[in-house]
Amino acid sequence: MTDFASLLAADRGQAARTLTPVAKAKFADWLKGQPPRTRAAVEAARFEGKPDSLVILPGDAAEEWGVAVGSDGTNGPWSLANAAAKLPEGNYRLAEGTPGDAALGWLLAQHRFDRYREKPEVTGPRVLLTSEPARIDEIVRLAEATALVRDLVDTGAGDLGPAELADAAKAVADKHGGKFHVTQGDALLEGYPMVHAVGRAATKARAPRLIEIEWGDPKHPRVAVVGKGVCFDSGGLDIKPASGMLLMKKDMGGAAHALALAGLIMGARLPVRLHLIIPAVENAVSGDAFRPGDVLKTRKGLFVEIGNTDAEGRLILGDALARACEDEPALLLDFATLTGAARVALGPDLPALFANDEVLAADIAAAADAVSDPLWRLPLWQGYNEMLKSDIADINNAPGGGFAGTITAALFLERFVSSSTPWAHLDTFAWRPAAKPGRPKGGEALGLRAAWELLRSRFGN
Repeated sequence: MTDFASLLAADRGQAARTLTPVAKAKFADWLKGQPPRTRAAVEAARFEGKPDSLVILPGDAAEEWGVAVGSDGTNGPWSLANAAAKLPEGNYRLAEGTPGDAALGWLLAQHRFDRYREKPEVTGPRVLLTSEPARIDEIVRLAEATALVRDLVDTGAGDLGPAELADAAKAVADKHGGKFHVTQGDALLEGYPMVHAVGRAATKARAPRLIEIEWGDPKHPRVAVVGKGVCFDSGGLDIKPASGMLLMKKDMGGAAHALALAGLIMGARLPVRLHLIIPAVENAVSGDAFRPGDVLKTRKGLFVEIGNTDAEGRLILGDALARACEDEPALLLDFATLTGAARVALGPDLPALFANDEVLAADIAAAADAVSDPLWRLPLWQGYNEMLKSDIADINNAPGGGFAGTITAALFLERFVSSSTPWAHLDTFAWRPAAKPGRPKGGEALGLRAAWELLRSRFGN
């Protein structure tokens, strides 16, 4: 893991290059006030203040150069990321003001996933100085949590099965003093039959698991966080085409988000009683795979007819959500790379948000706006429950017709959530198909910071 703490330091007047954000709308006025050598450098570089652009500004001596950074006029989390990636090593400070949320992008722009590189790229640290030392730990924790999501999702499924995902959870629990527990293999039959059914076709070494972390004072409000941990999804007997499997190492992206959020909660010592639940499986193909037309009993007691084995994520989440609700949490959040329909509707950047509580929905939307981690709410449209009807069981896991796939998946999950439990479901992509400054192509945390801001504002001191 990148040593993010070494890249953000308190400003105590140490030598540093100056960063000057310049918005395109104010570029002309800014340029007029610059000396001739600066105007010449800016014109030669064709710098106009566009976001994610920069130009080196000459000083009185060769070693006294500074930097102008194109800006959109805000201090968003990615406004300095391009500069952090391109500038040489050394110390930097803003000409005016404090970096605020932009420090996050500065740190993440210097993170690399190099597990599979024979010769990892080595660059010197670019250190950002800040006059807000009280925020350094918070920004570093956010960077570490985001990097954890990215690294877990980017890891190949051959190196990250249910066992390795459990190991990653144990490492987070051990770091913060959480109580770690795993229910594995045939032991799942009694309490988590859908988790067992989905994962039983995998090899013994990749047997299904129900991963749990408990942490915090029992007197504090209970917060349950659930994450979909399908470490690889072949589609099961309703097998995906090769193109559909290509990114299925990322189908545990919900679990990665949930684990990262748990780390943020414990690292900040948030006054809550945390219950993290990750059902971890590989949806494999073998003679023991569950079949279309099978009827599965659930932890809640409902019976589910299997309309499609490739709609497995909602099955394992159903058992996990039912378990979470048994302890009557004050808040329940789940993350899942659940439906392709969400991506058709909203594209890769916007997780679909569902909530059964209007106050919770408003609060998480406000939190998302506050930290520039966007979400888009879709309705739990009760009229579509008829699409989940089964002729022989309580519910079908995969309605035909192709309509409202994201909504019907959320309605399926809602069947396993107590009506008295405030619940939000984030159908997230956990992947960035094209690189942006501070955000490389690959695994990505989408909705993590919004969820953390919600918890921090609700339960923080």
